Amino acid sequence: MSSQLTILPADTPKARLEFIKVPWNIYRDDPAWIPPLLLDKKMQLDPGNPYFEHAKVRYWIARRGSVPVGRISAQIDRLHLERHRDDCGFFGMLEADDNPETFTALFNTAETWLRQQGMKRIRGPFSLSINQECGLLVDGFSTSPYFMMGHARPYYAERISKLAYHKEKDLLAYLVEPWFKSPRAMTVATRRMAGRITTRRLNRARIDEDLALIGEIFNDAWSENWGFVPMTGTEIAQMGKELKFLVPPRGIVFAEVDGESAAMIVGLPNLNEIISDLNGRLLPDGWLKFLWRLKIRYPQSARVPLMGIRKKFQHGSTGAALAFTLIDQVRLHFTRKGVQEVEQSWILEDNLPMRKILEAIGSRISKRYRIYGKEL
Repeated sequence: MSSQLTILPADTPKARLEFIKVPWNIYRDDPAWIPPLLLDKKMQLDPGNPYFEHAKVRYWIARRGSVPVGRISAQIDRLHLERHRDDCGFFGMLEADDNPETFTALFNTAETWLRQQGMKRIRGPFSLSINQECGLLVDGFSTSPYFMMGHARPYYAERISKLAYHKEKDLLAYLVEPWFKSPRAMTVATRRMAGRITTRRLNRARIDEDLALIGEIFNDAWSENWGFVPMTGTEIAQMGKELKFLVPPRGIVFAEVDGESAAMIVGLPNLNEIISDLNGRLLPDGWLKFLWRLKIRYPQSARVPLMGIRKKFQHGSTGAALAFTLIDQVRLHFTRKGVQEVEQSWILEDNLPMRKILEAIGSRISKRYRIYGKEL
């Protein structure tokens, strides 16, 4: 007989560390999974994370006997509720063995807590917010995820659907080789705006101002997107600290139209390629490998996690010209670095204008992530 399943809160530092390590049990024989850095995950769950200034979260671990076999989080984001007024809470950090009992117990626990907090709907997975890792992988299991993108076992989707969850939105990841030939539409769009669009890379001498500008453009550009939650000043500052270390100035490009700030793009090396054999640890010698691979060897793959065009410039030929101009700038940077493949992620499935631009340069869908929802 199998051991009894128990669901326990992960509300102490020791329990949260066990919570973080659950994926090592779930994916130990999955060659596509890349162990995340333990330090990074500890920082994500640290109470000092700026996300917790506007959100409250609970974590639970599923154990069968003494063996951790699953985990889940439930969270309520005040900024989401203020903006959308939909009484919606969220689940995330989901991992579980291939057992319906585990999934049922984990989701029942998360749903019960959200109901007790007055929530009427649940949506996810978000780990922990829409501005972090989100969506459940439903297609593209055979290849490793890019940095800050999730992985999952193929059975997850079926288990979640059987608990009466339905699809709310799909998020797409695209891949492209950076030496693509510029399509005619790209050439025409940029030529028409020649002289009006200017670009510049991140300015190290005024880095704080430029990092704040990234957040400003993001909050404006994405404000009408599905599920949007603005990034706060402290979240932008935290993001800036990470970008300063990981992204060279040429990986961050700003565009102006007639001298007015209009758009930005962020391209970063795929850190998952760097850490794939570190088993989540930077000590004792992981730091040396990490720095050498980042600064000297440089990864063969990269990711564009952010591109934003201010709303007033998004439509018509100006928006297309800005998008093509930024893509061209960052692809030149990646080509110089020897990058062979770039992931552009994530893209809402119904963001047809952006999908059309990506497909015009030869990008192809490589992975699909799903957001689920349910009435409580």
